[in-house]
Amino acid sequence: MIEADLIIHSAGAVVTCAGDPSAGPEAALGILKGGAIAARAGWIVWVGPQESLSREVLPLPSAVTIDAAGGLVAPGYVDAHTHLVFAGDRAREFSLRCGGASYQELLAAGGGILATVRATRAASEDELVELALPRVRRLVSEGVTTVEVKSGYGLTIEDELKILRAVRRLGQESPVEVVGTLLPLHALPPDAGDRDAWVARMIDELLPVVAGEGLARFADVFVEQGAFTHEEARMLAAAAKAHGLGVRLHVDQLTAGRGAELAAELGAVTADHLETITPEGVEALAKAGVAATLLPISTLYLKCPSYAPGRVLADAGVRLALGSNCNPGSAMTESFSLALSLACLGNGLTASEAFLAATAGGAAALGLGDRGRLEVGLRADLVLHGAPSVEHLAYHLAARHARAVIIGGELVHEDRELPPLCA
Repeated sequence: MIEADLIIHSAGAVVTCAGDPSAGPEAALGILKGGAIAARAGWIVWVGPQESLSREVLPLPSAVTIDAAGGLVAPGYVDAHTHLVFAGDRAREFSLRCGGASYQELLAAGGGILATVRATRAASEDELVELALPRVRRLVSEGVTTVEVKSGYGLTIEDELKILRAVRRLGQESPVEVVGTLLPLHALPPDAGDRDAWVARMIDELLPVVAGEGLARFADVFVEQGAFTHEEARMLAAAAKAHGLGVRLHVDQLTAGRGAELAAELGAVTADHLETITPEGVEALAKAGVAATLLPISTLYLKCPSYAPGRVLADAGVRLALGSNCNPGSAMTESFSLALSLACLGNGLTASEAFLAATAGGAAALGLGDRGRLEVGLRADLVLHGAPSVEHLAYHLAARHARAVIIGGELVHEDRELPPLCA
């Protein structure tokens, strides 16, 4: 028999996300009706039907046993794009923008991203960690077990390092797995001086330190009118690859700037946003095998005229990931459940496609082959949802369905107020 120190039994269904993707998204979910799952030392050791559990799995004396009570057992969500580490509050700006103020007017009044930069520069590393930990806890309560976190609100060498060190501490001081991304080219600060010299410092001086300290897995750049150019992105990408970092790009968010084509050219791991991607950009991502990270909360929050064409991307065979994009200016929320629903309502995905993007797709986009699916040998990062189906998770808009969240085999969150099934 297989020994286990964690057993979850009596599930209405175990959603493995390990089915055959060539047979369609529903088949790719790999749903095991009436299933159970067992883990030991943080890793999955058995997945099977409920009736086989007692014959094949031996609970260790200290084993934790959880009754799923007919709910869903599924992989933890992978939030593939956030800016969780920041200081300051832009609630007043939100109100003014909803009242009709333009972003240019807000910038002229000292708002926008530069307001967050000022507040983040003024905060210590300890303060940034203290501010970010509640955001992480809220994401975990939604069922997020892995989260990507970017820098980008420091825009000096010292402050970008301070943010990334805070990001690293988030992973040490909270149960969630944290993936760091260096975003040195996020905005041009007013104190930058000579633009070319500033960009060169951020690339030539900052990147080696980040790589040397192991502070980030990826490097990122915001390619957009008024932000950074294709050529500056090429410079960053070349340096990132030379230092062993993967490349991610914010592209085609506000204007169709051939950013997806650039991501394909550079061999980026992901292209994120994509609200204004062209058909040629979709084709380029598909051919190059670049994943697309959908961020529909920002599309809603900024009242953009169109969502990224998730339906078109999926039909073209582009691998999809999903992110909350939690940040103070364009997505001030930790509701990953809202992102899941908007991926359907705005991006045009089915509930199955959105769920796969939120789990296996996000893990693959971040190069994390040990999670995002429930299979023997993978990490025991899983969630017990008090919901009757994957469709219900997207249908019940912005609801928190997670009754229990397990990361690395450890129960890290439990919501006893939720009923066994959310009707």
